[in-house]
This record gives sequence, structure tokens and C-alpha cells, in this order.
Amino acid sequence: MAENYRFDFEKSRAALQSILLRRLPVDGDYPTSVSGFMLHRYSHGHAPRANFYDPVIIVVVQGKKWVRIGMEDIQYGEQTCFIAGINMPATSCVMEASEDKPFLSMSLGLDRSILAGLAARVPPVEEDRAPTSAGAAVQEVSPELLDAFLRLLELPDRPGQAEVLGDLIRQEIYFRLLASPFGRHLRLLNTLGSQSHQISKAIMWLRENYKESLHVEKLAGRLNMATSTFHKYFKAITTLSPLQYQKRLRLGEAQRLMLSGECDATRAAFAVGYESATQFNREYKRLYGESPRKDIMKMKNAAEPRPSRPHA
Repeated sequence: MAENYRFDFEKSRAALQSILLRRLPVDGDYPTSVSGFMLHRYSHGHAPRANFYDPVIIVVVQGKKWVRIGMEDIQYGEQTCFIAGINMPATSCVMEASEDKPFLSMSLGLDRSILAGLAARVPPVEEDRAPTSAGAAVQEVSPELLDAFLRLLELPDRPGQAEVLGDLIRQEIYFRLLASPFGRHLRLLNTLGSQSHQISKAIMWLRENYKESLHVEKLAGRLNMATSTFHKYFKAITTLSPLQYQKRLRLGEAQRLMLSGECDATRAAFAVGYESATQFNREYKRLYGESPRKDIMKMKNAAEPRPSRPHA
């Protein structure tokens, strides 16, 4: 039985690899006709970058990626997947990629309302154990999960089926995630009344109000939690304190504004809630390793299209 599963896994991965190489002729991030389903190709590694993951599952088909969750450094590749159950701060980079063997992956955004409804209907697995208390983890990808992604990837080749079948396959993927090692934690993050769900609500409030001055005691009070308990669970799930999380939100939005050309560094600093451009520059450099101006220039240069190599 194990040999059949292994065969199925390799067969699905080979099929995924073939389709992705055909559909992704050059490096980039490609949306699909299925909402929230993206395809990715990179022929070059890059330096680690601090970023925020929205709730998502990322399945690597070829190559390897590195991610730091809190203080834990993890590599994941062709037999593993990355799952973020909340808006999760992380640092990551592509480790293995080349022109001949590009990094290939798929990502599917997780709709938390659908997850919550499904979690209420799907009984928990008895041996379910979260591999981490944080809101994100790396775990093995099962043959069944990989097969579901293959069927999702094949939908654009079948006009008229993507909308209906896409929703059904998405629910199957959610079901398999809830039955996976990370499933218990994913369930708690989406179960009303749980402390994990209370932290999820705090995160949503912070994302909507990141420009405002943060009073942690008031935020804890909004959730009917003691300040010390709120701090404990917030850091366990996000790996950051509430103030650190707000800072990451502000810096990430300022980076987006500068990359889009809407603001220079000073205007971006005030737009996201900083009262001092000097403090903004200092905290930006501490997180991203460069001053805002140098970092944005470097990112824009890296995003410029590279000449593609002629195929034999």
C-alpha cells in the first residue's frame, strides 16, 4: 500500500511539473481562473525578505524554499507544504532555483469563513497534533492533497468547469488540511470562543487600525481577556508582541506605498502612522536591512525582467 502511495505521489508531482513548466514560460506570479489560486516560477534565488503571509497553503513542486517562523528556521520543498492559518509575519527566500530547473510552486488562499463552516462539520482526528503553537507551519504534503492540487491546476484546460469544480476541490483541500497534523490548530483559529480565535479577531482589528496608537490593555479588554493572557497567546500564535505586529504591518504597508510610487519615504512614514521619519527610517532598516530608499531601488531592480534564454 505504501508503494502505491509513493507511486501516486511521484506521478502527481511529475504531472504538476509538466503543466507548470508549460504554463509559466518566464519567472513571475501567475493568477488563475480559480479565485485565490496562484502559480509561481523563479529561476534565481534571492536574499531573505521579511513579509506577511495571508492565510494560505503553498505547495512546492520543484526546488526548495527557506522560511523563518519566529526563531525557527525551516526548509521546505517537493514533499512538504507551508500553511499559514492567520496573517502571519515571516522571513523567507527561494533557496534552490536555476534556469534549467526553476523553482515551481502553487499557492491557494484560505477562506476562513469556509474553513470555519467546514471545521464545525468535520470531526477532529483523534491523533491530531499541531506541530507548532504558531499560526503557521511546514508539514509533509499527502498524496491525496497533491492530487487535489493537480485537479485544481487542470481546470483551466476544461472551460466551463472551473467555477463549480474549483469550489468543490477547494473544499476538499480544506478538508484534508483539517485532517492533517496542523489541522487541530487550524480548527482552533477558526472556532468561535477559543482563545486562538480571539487572537484572530485581534489581528483583524490591528490590520484595519494599524495607523492608530495601540493600547494593548484596551485591545485585550475588547476581547474580554486579561492583558497578560492576551500577550501570552498573541505571541505564541504570531511569534510577535502586539506592538511588534503593528510595527510590521506599518512597515509592510509603507514598503508597498513606496514600491507603487505613491509616496517617498517621508510621506509613507506619516501615511502609516509614524510621527517621526527618523524613527521610521531606523525601524525600516532594522527589519529590511537597508534604508527605505536603497531597499526600494534594490527591489525594483530585482523585479526588472531578465532576458530569457533561448530554448534548444
